[in-house]
Amino acid sequence: MKEKNCLSEKLTEENQPRERRSSEMATVTKKKLIQTISHTRGLHPNDVRNVIQAFLDAMTDSLSQGDRLEFRDFGVFEVVERKQKIGRNPKNAAVPIVIPARKAVKFTPGKKMRKLIE
Repeated sequence: MKEKNCLSEKLTEENQPRERRSSEMATVTKKKLIQTISHTRGLHPNDVRNVIQAFLDAMTDSLSQGDRLEFRDFGVFEVVERKQKIGRNPKNAAVPIVIPARKAVKFTPGKKMRKLIE
């Protein structure tokens, strides 16, 4: 039981929001995420890598089929249609450039994430 409590305490400490200025924003790569999860959960990095990659592949497949992915408290991923629009070349503003319509992935954060970010 003590071992489980220590792990949950570590997770609680790591999940606390950290105050950062926008100039100090860090980039978390997949490799760093794998290392962090592997260390905190006591799992082999290859096992964590396989699960993360399978998760990302499943998300990509679902979104490419037009499905909406909803994760409670985290957020929603969905495919939206971006309308065609007219752009301008800053060097030659007189010539309009047509930017074609396209599909894009939109993420809307959930309530819990919004509270942590604000």
